[in-house]
Amino acid sequence: MAVSEQAGALVGRVAIVTGAASGIGRATAELFVREGAQVALADVDNVRGEAAAREIAAHGGRAIFERADVTSAAEAGRLVERARQEFGALHVLVNSAGVMRRASVIELEESDWDRVLAVNVKSIFLLSKHAIPVMSACGGGSIINVASGWGLAGGPRAAAYCASKGAVVLLTKAMAIDHGPEKIRVNCVCPGDTDTPMLRSEALQLEEPEIEFLAGAARRPLGRVGTPQEIAQAILFLAGAGSSFMTGAALVVDGGGLAGG
Repeated sequence: MAVSEQAGALVGRVAIVTGAASGIGRATAELFVREGAQVALADVDNVRGEAAAREIAAHGGRAIFERADVTSAAEAGRLVERARQEFGALHVLVNSAGVMRRASVIELEESDWDRVLAVNVKSIFLLSKHAIPVMSACGGGSIINVASGWGLAGGPRAAAYCASKGAVVLLTKAMAIDHGPEKIRVNCVCPGDTDTPMLRSEALQLEEPEIEFLAGAARRPLGRVGTPQEIAQAILFLAGAGSSFMTGAALVVDGGGLAGG
């Protein structure tokens, strides 16, 4: 794993990371622990979530796993309370849980639309609703929402996903306005195509060979897709003191994919 340039950036901090069983969420949880944070990992995938927490603990970090459907108000509340009880505080929330359905509005089923909006947007509302009072009582904190380059520009056959990530960008800005007086910063990252299980699932949804799909995704100025660890570094920056005067920002991390758009 790459060594951070911000060694110890989160010493004494407590964080929740959703979608932490794989991809960007797992990379973020691992990096946060290496930077000194105590982390509650959350996901609906028990097997991979528990394995991630065990692996982190085996390397000397302090992490717990809580199975949580973050589209449920009760489970979102339980997750925040578990982190507070386990670690005594909450300073950082990373809303990384997300799903993708590649389809136009004609192709989409209503259930697909509802699921994408629930996981990608409603979960942020629910986790933040429960986390902000705890953060405020701790003197402030940082919320980082994982949006997408497709929250700033549209993409083909991704109507629900683009709608959800556009909502994340503006929800981030609205929350930054509301909660700045409580010393809570709210920012989002907008990754480009990143080599995660979700990206590879798109090839299957579009019925394209995975190799060809990934080659297309790499057509950007840097000539490749990103890694979860690279996106995690951007999230770490937004979580730490180096971004102390940033709130309401949408940080694009996409290898130049939107540079000409």
